[in-house]
Amino acid sequence: MKKIIIALAIIIANFTIEAQVKTPQASPKATVFQTVGLTDVEVNYSRPGARGRAVFGNLVPFGKLWRTGANENTTVSFSDDVVIDGKILKKGKYALYTIPKIESWEIIFYATTDNWGTPQEFNEANVALRTTVKEEALPKAVETFTIGINDLDSNFAFLEIYWENSSVAVKFEVPTQKTAIANIEKALAGPTAGDYFSAAQFLFQSNGDNTKALVYVNKALDMSTEKPYWYNRLKSLIQAKQGDKTEAIETAKLSLAASELAKNQDYVKMNKESIAEWSKK
Repeated sequence: MKKIIIALAIIIANFTIEAQVKTPQASPKATVFQTVGLTDVEVNYSRPGARGRAVFGNLVPFGKLWRTGANENTTVSFSDDVVIDGKILKKGKYALYTIPKIESWEIIFYATTDNWGTPQEFNEANVALRTTVKEEALPKAVETFTIGINDLDSNFAFLEIYWENSSVAVKFEVPTQKTAIANIEKALAGPTAGDYFSAAQFLFQSNGDNTKALVYVNKALDMSTEKPYWYNRLKSLIQAKQGDKTEAIETAKLSLAASELAKNQDYVKMNKESIAEWSKK
């Protein structure tokens, strides 16, 4: 009897798995990814269809907060600070809310993005930026709600929304010149202490050229006024791997003193253990 019950349970479980039916979403998800200048912009949203319904002024009432799409929050993220209507919108991810009106729309970038639709309690403190843009009539109706990033320039682009016979466009400016100049100056200035440390760490961890790794970590230390304890920790490991345990112990002592001062017990423990091991005859 027990075997029969188990067999029936397996059959029912298999039937349940096979019986799961996938159907198309009424408002399918979409992602728009666009690089504007040197800034990455991503939009995630769901796309409802008009399906014969009057949209603005009916399905989407005028003058009321709208989720700007369907289902969970429509979100927009920027990898850099951008400027909209003369105001700075800090880099990050935002829910995109709108208040459609006959001749203009309010566009709202909202700091919390985990709402299903609009927030149960709208908090003005979460409004990162609010602006108003002109509504434009479309010559041909758009059946499916659409968001795009268009009219690209190295320094700006437009976040555009289309549905039914309406469209709005939000211009955002990106810091291309500032970012490009910073990248150029960094490249021309040469490697940083962190770059040399990363190079040394890679060579050490990948069993590469330890002589070169030691050169790199020494350059990192020379360029650093604080002499971070993790720099000297790496240097001691490289020296020990090269067989120079006397110098490795001296370097580890420097790392130990700095890690004790920083109260980093993990590095304190590692340095003490290494010093003890390398001190063995």
